[in-house]
Amino acid sequence: MPELTSGRRLDQPRGQGRFRLNLDPDTFGRLTERVARFLGTGKYLFWQTLTVIVWIVLNLVAVSLRWDPYPFILLNLAFSTQAAYAAPLILLAQNRQDDRDRVSLEEDRNRAEQTKADTEYLARELASLRIALGEVATRDFLRSELDRLREDLDAKPRKGKPDRAATGT
Repeated sequence: MPELTSGRRLDQPRGQGRFRLNLDPDTFGRLTERVARFLGTGKYLFWQTLTVIVWIVLNLVAVSLRWDPYPFILLNLAFSTQAAYAAPLILLAQNRQDDRDRVSLEEDRNRAEQTKADTEYLARELASLRIALGEVATRDFLRSELDRLREDLDAKPRKGKPDRAATGT
């Protein structure tokens, strides 16, 4: 079988001779967010407005510098190109923000569930402590019981010993 004259063999994979562009999705996403954020600022609107005014004035007044006469087709093309790139960049930035919001919302839900579980546990513990404290004798209760017992003991004569009041001693 004759060899191919171009030096390529079909039974072997191609070499790494092709140009490959490796982009980190996060880096590209951060860059697009910065651009999208800048497109929404007053600073950008000011500079764009100033550029358009200068463009129109130079094309209307300066006869020798007329690179884009009255219908301003080149200016419209520039705006169309800008819109063609700005819209996807803004959508990409919004999608990344939606992803971050989704992750944040999930973390908030998990945290809320954990907080609810902790609160329910603490409520049960507090209820059990209240029940346990209801069964604990307080100092006033003990004092009143001891006073009542002392009164009972003072009122009853002791067995085997004569009553002091009866003997007169």
